[in-house]
Formats: sequence, structure tokens, C-alpha cells
Amino acid sequence: MHIEFLVEEPSAEAALSNIVPRIVGAPHSFAVHPHQGKPNLLRSLPGRLRGYGSWLPRDWRIVVLVDRDRQQCRELKATLEQMARDAGLLTRTATPLPSRFQVINRIAIEELEAWFFGDAEAIRAAYPRVSRTFERRAGYTDPDAIRGGAWEALERVLQRAGYFRGGLAKIEAAAAISEHMDPGRNRSRSFCVFRDALMAVVGA
Repeated sequence: MHIEFLVEEPSAEAALSNIVPRIVGAPHSFAVHPHQGKPNLLRSLPGRLRGYGSWLPRDWRIVVLVDRDRQQCRELKATLEQMARDAGLLTRTATPLPSRFQVINRIAIEELEAWFFGDAEAIRAAYPRVSRTFERRAGYTDPDAIRGGAWEALERVLQRAGYFRGGLAKIEAAAAISEHMDPGRNRSRSFCVFRDALMAVVGA
């Protein structure tokens, strides 16, 4: 099986490059295609899906990953599903049979950085000065419900520990944290839905 990932930005590419092999394993392959933000991804998606629809091999799957960013989740998912239908592609929502669907639409709630908060041990492994108990504090116990933006919250946590004084370097942080992530222990529900969908694709 080969999986094509369409993502918003290079930080997602950096994270998935480390995370996906731990979920799908060999002999499966994948490629990650970053865009210049969510608007750019959504603008290019209809044409890109039509292109895939004209030649997609039977053992290829497409995963579209976007941040919710305070949008209505159902409306965003419906938009993604319609784009796939318009391209003549079957989604996992339309048919749950792994042998039939071609596209998986997944939404990170609220942002990709919530998935990092879902694995506090990975954050500390990458940045050892981070508090040993920050995830137990109010506001951090549910990674998908962090208010004010997950990447801003991650920046605050790391800056309090003495990292990224000049501002969070998102690609660098994504690569460093994801290098230590264990998909089986993540507390982010949206990450677990993403992980389980990939496992279903490869029959893991």
C-alpha cells in the first residue's frame, strides 16, 4: 500500500515523516505533500483530486489532513467530502470497506500541535527542561480542547522552559517532538482517529 498525504504546511510534513512509519510500518510507502497554509490547500485540492482520480492505482490511498482552526467540524468535513465526490473518488466516510475507499479526510482539532500535547512525554524528550507535570494543569488535560490556539500554547510551554525565546520555530519543533512520539499512548482523540484510520488502510 502507498499513501499520499496532502497537508497544510511543512511542519505537518516534518511530523508525519516521523509518525507515519510507526503506524503503518513496512512494506508500505508514503509521500507527504505540504502546502502554503490551509487556504492554499483547500484552493488546490479540487484540481489535485481530479488529477489523482484520472490515474490512481488500486493500492494507493489519499489522506487529506487539515486543522479545524475553530471552523465547524461538520461543515469542513462536508466540504472535503464533496471535493472528493466531485473528483470521482470514494471516501472512507462513504464506504468503510478498506478495499474500496480511496480518500480519507481527517481534521486535527484544533491544530496539529494538539497531537503533540497528546504525547507530553515526547515533548519532554525533545525539550528536557519542560515541566514534568504541565499536562496535568487546567487547560492542558484535554489536548483537543486547548484554548487560544494549540501552537501558541506549545510556544508558551517551551518558552517557559527557556526554549524559542524569539518565537516558536514550528518545523523544528514538529520534527523534534514527533521523533519521540509513540502513537499508542497519544491522548488526543483526533490523533487516535487519524491513527486508527491509517491502521485500517494497511490492515494493521
